[in-house]
Amino acid sequence: MNFIPNFKGYDLFPHDLRLPFMRFKGLALGASIVGMLLSLALFFTLGLNYGVDFKGGSIIEVQSTAGPADIGQLRDKLGRLGLGAVQIQSFGAPTDVLIRVEQQPGGEGAQQAGLQKVVEALGNQYVQRRVEVVGPAVSSELRMTGFIAVAAGLLAIVAYVWFRFEWQFAVGAIVALTHDVLLTVGIFSLLQMEFDLSIVAALLTILGYSVNDTVVVSDRIRENLRKFKRMDLNELLNLSINETLSRTILTGCTAIVVLVALYLFGGEVIRNFNFAMLFGVVIGTYSSIFIAAPLLGYLGVKREWSGGGAPAAKSSKAAAAAAAAGSKPPGGAKIALK
Repeated sequence: MNFIPNFKGYDLFPHDLRLPFMRFKGLALGASIVGMLLSLALFFTLGLNYGVDFKGGSIIEVQSTAGPADIGQLRDKLGRLGLGAVQIQSFGAPTDVLIRVEQQPGGEGAQQAGLQKVVEALGNQYVQRRVEVVGPAVSSELRMTGFIAVAAGLLAIVAYVWFRFEWQFAVGAIVALTHDVLLTVGIFSLLQMEFDLSIVAALLTILGYSVNDTVVVSDRIRENLRKFKRMDLNELLNLSINETLSRTILTGCTAIVVLVALYLFGGEVIRNFNFAMLFGVVIGTYSSIFIAAPLLGYLGVKREWSGGGAPAAKSSKAAAAAAAAGSKPPGGAKIALK
């Protein structure tokens, strides 16, 4: 079948590439610790800009009857109603608009009065398509369940890594994943982007992506521990990272291309989710290279656990010594030659 071209694989990084990642492990870990501390400081000082899901309020979806909606005019009109933070964004078609009104003080009656003000301000130019009201009790429960979901995901991943490898690998995984979550939360706190249930879903997705990268690198480290029993541990870790570098970078770039397209053309509704995913993929790739693996250089890994080669060698030497001893005449007696 000569008409089928013979495609050959292309290596983005040569197989003999040896970038000195472990030379910068101290600098990378120090920068990561500073980043995590700054993220915590931002979270406790600035806080998060919680969406309606987490702080309560109302969501109104409307459709313009007079052509594309004028978002700027709507912001000016609804901003003068005295309802606090009113968020307006395009939704789907140019005629569709999503309006978020924060929780009004005074209970359910005040919330309904606020909704009525919005409807009256919109007039006949907009038709209501959907109205959702999230009370303070429900929003508090959603905030707690979101936190529990992320924490449970972290613990489940650590248990899996510990079971598959060793506790040193699990420590590297939990530090890398905590780093990814904290930095993502920190950037949302710094930019005051809306933090809602979709961002919790993004955090859980980031955990899955990051642990996948970490497991690939850890698996190669385990293979090399069996193969190179006398190699220095830092050199072995550097070799393992370089051997999986092509896969790590190509996977990350593929995900980034898709996420950039969604961020640019996916609309305003999923823009924050896409931003969290984009940031998380970049940070997750970084942490699998510069945090999870280099931590093993500090914690150390037993060489005997992975293959049992060293004890086997010792036992074979002992057996050979015993055989040699057994072949000697007992009591050191001399053999008379005739």
